[in-house]
Amino acid sequence: MSSIQVLSTDPKKISVRLKGVPLQYANALRRICLNGVPIFAIDTVDVIENSSAMMDESIAHRLGMIPLKTELSRFNEPDSRVLLVLDSGNKETSEIVTSADLLSQDEVVKPTSNKISIAYLAPGQKIKVEAYARLGRGTEHAKWNSSNVSILTHTDKNNEYELTVETTGALEPKEIVIAGVDELAKRLEEFKEILVNFK
Repeated sequence: MSSIQVLSTDPKKISVRLKGVPLQYANALRRICLNGVPIFAIDTVDVIENSSAMMDESIAHRLGMIPLKTELSRFNEPDSRVLLVLDSGNKETSEIVTSADLLSQDEVVKPTSNKISIAYLAPGQKIKVEAYARLGRGTEHAKWNSSNVSILTHTDKNNEYELTVETTGALEPKEIVIAGVDELAKRLEEFKEILVNFK
C-alpha cells in the first residue's frame, strides 16, 4: 500500500517519506516538484523609459528572475497574465531600485521579497517599465522552477524514499508536493489513455 508521510516542514522546505512507491514514480514526482508545477514569472517587459547604465535586456532579465507569489487555485494555464509596473520616478540622489518598487495589479502575484536588487540609479536617472507575468513551468525556463531543490534519497527499506523539496517562495512547500502528486496522477492517466487507444 502506497502512502506519503510528512517528516518535517517549515516555510521554505518540506521532507516527506514515500512508502510503497516504485522508484520510477518517486523520481518522476521529484522532477515534477522541481520544474513541473506551474508558477508565475515575468515573461514580457515593455521598457517605457530607461536612462540607467543598464541595457533594457538586462533589466528584463533581472525582472524575469524575481520569484513571484503564486496561487494556483485562482488561475488557469496558459491564459493567465498579471501586469506589474516599475516606475522609479526622478531621483535627486543615487538609489538602488528593488523589488519593493515593482507594483502588481494582483493582490497575490507579487515579489516574494522586497529586497531583491534590480538596478542602480545615479542622480537624474530613471526606469519605467510595464512587465507581464504568466504561468509557466521550469521545463520551459528555469525562472518558472517552483523549487530551488528537489532531492530523492533511498531509505534502508524496500520501496521507501525520502523526498525533500525547497521552495523558491512562489508556493508553500506543501503546495508543491500536493500539486506534484496531482500532476503525476494526471500524466499517468493521460499515458494510460494513449495505451488504450494504441491497442
